[in-house]
Amino acid sequence: MPTALTAAQTRFLRGQAHDLKAMLQVGGKGLTDPVVAEVALALEHHELIKVKVAATDREERDAMIAELASRTGAALVQRIGHTAVLYRESTEKRQIVLPRA
Repeated sequence: MPTALTAAQTRFLRGQAHDLKAMLQVGGKGLTDPVVAEVALALEHHELIKVKVAATDREERDAMIAELASRTGAALVQRIGHTAVLYRESTEKRQIVLPRA
């Protein structure tokens, strides 16, 4: 189940993600199971990541980002162009403390 974020939490996470570099890139083969597994692993370690999606069509890109977020249980914090920011709280080691709801 994707994480639900308030407006204040989304603003906070956008600020935290500003200086991050894109960690993973979804290529021409689209969303394969290994790509989803790698994103889930990166979310577990970092909680907040940037992912680049290399689809040329805007609707296709939006669909891939939405599917990636739902398959990993992450919240879509922001999407600008080809880059999406995803957040999911770590189950083992929580690093980011969100503002209250």
